[in-house]
Amino acid sequence: MSLHSPARASPAASRQSPSATGQRAPGMRQLWLVVLTSLWIATVCNVALWRELAHLPGLSTGQAITISIALALVIALASAALLSVLAWRWTLKPVITLFLLSAAFGTYFMMAYGVVIDQTMMVNTLQTNVREARDLLSWSLAATVLVLAVLPAFFLWRQKVRRTGIARQALFNAMTLLAASVLLVGVVMVFFQSIASVMRNHTQVRYLINPLNSFYALGSVAAKPFQRDESILLPLGKDATLGASYTAQAKPPLLLLVLGETGRSASFGINGYSRPTTPELAREKVASQRNAWSCGTSTADSVPCMFSDLGREAFDSRPANQEGLMDVLQRAGLAVLWLDNQSGCKGVCDRIPNVDTSGLNVAGLCEGGECFDEVMLRGLDKRIAALPADRSARGIVLVMHQMGSHGPAYYKRSPPAFKKFLPECTSNSLQSCERDALVNAYDNSIVYTDHVLGLAIQWLKSREATNAPAMLYLADHGESLGENNLYLHGMPWRIAPDVQKHVPWITWLSPEFEQRSKITTECLKQHLDAPVSHDNYFHSVLGLMNVQTRAYKPALDIYATCAKP
Repeated sequence: MSLHSPARASPAASRQSPSATGQRAPGMRQLWLVVLTSLWIATVCNVALWRELAHLPGLSTGQAITISIALALVIALASAALLSVLAWRWTLKPVITLFLLSAAFGTYFMMAYGVVIDQTMMVNTLQTNVREARDLLSWSLAATVLVLAVLPAFFLWRQKVRRTGIARQALFNAMTLLAASVLLVGVVMVFFQSIASVMRNHTQVRYLINPLNSFYALGSVAAKPFQRDESILLPLGKDATLGASYTAQAKPPLLLLVLGETGRSASFGINGYSRPTTPELAREKVASQRNAWSCGTSTADSVPCMFSDLGREAFDSRPANQEGLMDVLQRAGLAVLWLDNQSGCKGVCDRIPNVDTSGLNVAGLCEGGECFDEVMLRGLDKRIAALPADRSARGIVLVMHQMGSHGPAYYKRSPPAFKKFLPECTSNSLQSCERDALVNAYDNSIVYTDHVLGLAIQWLKSREATNAPAMLYLADHGESLGENNLYLHGMPWRIAPDVQKHVPWITWLSPEFEQRSKITTECLKQHLDAPVSHDNYFHSVLGLMNVQTRAYKPALDIYATCAKP
């Protein structure tokens, strides 16, 4: 009898896949990860949407539940369709993690501040600097991200995903995309009337669909270069010249434009607010427009718009970028200077002399990487002396871009000496603060803005021996302080509450400036309730400075009515 050794498996046989040997491949199918993620996002990560639907006026409990179920299905199926496109071995987990993080951050900010996420909010997010981002950090944000994103992502990355061939995976992804799309269309058709009615009558709902709102907004921002050629900058006011008031003038004009940040008109004492938030302005001879409105609800929108000649509607739909107010003033031959104590001028000062004061180190005014607005007045005479002498001899226009009442850390916007209203909210989680304490913190920032404007007027008065000075203060947008559970700003303009659009517009004219411009404060006070907006700013500044150009429209100059011939 012969002896035989045990047969060895061939190398080819040992390399056979489990499917080839009839065994099931180890790990979880991609489909289950896609389904679980989509359901998590559509339910837990959309709590802000469910809260809004529960409080919509005119909806019964049954209607709210029906629409919530319909939208949950829409979100889940849309998320599954998007994820199926990227459901590959090396991309699925990173993409799901991105979805989770986006949904978690979106949930926190929509729940904590009542904001919605649209193109404007995305631009604000992309332009946020380190200082602004630091003010938004909180333990509640960390907890939200931990629960909604980190823990699910931890579970995700511990799962072993079943391997499949490329061709088989492509077929699987295509079938998943097709199935999700067909079901999505079916759900929309079944619930179309209910969904369309809510979206039409309550526009804010569409901006709460998380995280699809963030992806759509980011896509809209990314598509801007295809809608508008950002490489082109059209000239403006090439014909700009100085008017007759500059002929043989004894004292050149000095106009200080104070660009306020997050100023609510209703919180200014000189506009009728019950609290004395503007005592220094009240002692000065100023004209405060009580019916002024912004062209945006964020700095990124409002600042470029208000320094443009186009007006809000035309600015939003402009086919190309063009120069603005400061370019025209400089082209006319005036000395111009931009001082910025905030997050930048959003492009409007790129072609003129500008100084960033936010990073200065001035004892008593600067701490923790930011400075109080008073710092912009320090050394201002030296800054003016450094401007071209021939231009300064014609006239000077200065811009001071304030930190103002930038939230949510309102308590950081006022020094201890100006905390007039106490107790003060000292948290950036605004919903955790008592409403009175939150309003106190904001009002204290207005008290300090009033002080800065008072100091600016005193500085202008000190220049009366050599200049004819004037000041114009105008905020870029307003702020929500918990009204209807809304905080901060940045809501889409058409649905934003008035407090985010109603802004203060304050004018101070020295006797010398009144004499040269033929505009008197007493005349301006007769028109304080006239409706004005950022659309008027470009033309009103040119009118004040008597700059002649075809870009100037007298009908939009709010001071033209009081300009005596």
